[in-house]
Amino acid sequence: MTDLGMPRLPAPGYPADVRARLETEAREIIGRYPQSRSALLPLLHLVQSEEGYVSPTGIEFCAEVLGLTTADVTGVATFYTMYRRENGGDFHVGVCTNTLCAVMGGDEIFATLKEHLGVGNKGTTPDGSITLEHIECNAACDYAPVVMVNWEFFDNVTPASAKDLVDELRAGKQVTPTRGAPLCTFRETARILAGFPDPRPGAVDHGGAGGTPSLVGLRIAHGRNPDGPADPTEKGA
Repeated sequence: MTDLGMPRLPAPGYPADVRARLETEAREIIGRYPQSRSALLPLLHLVQSEEGYVSPTGIEFCAEVLGLTTADVTGVATFYTMYRRENGGDFHVGVCTNTLCAVMGGDEIFATLKEHLGVGNKGTTPDGSITLEHIECNAACDYAPVVMVNWEFFDNVTPASAKDLVDELRAGKQVTPTRGAPLCTFRETARILAGFPDPRPGAVDHGGAGGTPSLVGLRIAHGRNPDGPADPTEKGA
């Protein structure tokens, strides 16, 4: 059987019980959308929650339940960086190394964690707890440098606090991000992103705002151009 003249992925099927459960959950997800194709993104999170990444088996499953080709599904899964192509750790630690975070210390944080964990970019620690990756802008520049763990924000991070963070995760301690509920595993996060309720009692009640906004760039700009906008933190501004 081929898709657009290309061989199907060499993917084993899910075990019968897993397949039956995923089909039930997939129907629930698809039912939320007027067009079934629109359910592809949450379905990719669903299969990622099953195996920890979007495997060839997961791609084929999504294609079958949506009536798409595996090429269609692969094109989407490889476009969005939230979908892993290989299995990884329970906690995906992403260090922003885009311009502002890099200037504010993101590059140093990433280098520190690589040495501390003994892994490179997209590497996973031998105990399977941490996958480390440098990532692009997290749209949280006010709180640079920013680290994300399973897509939850940790603001105003330093090399020292980053080391403490991963050490606590590896020790099995409960870690709470700057804003949002305490962290759960990558697979559990993927299931929530697929659109299923967080099963942890009271998790949705957690809030929290961002850290203290960084005004370093504004202060530097003001120092170079005294006629520019005043620092709003100064008295009388």
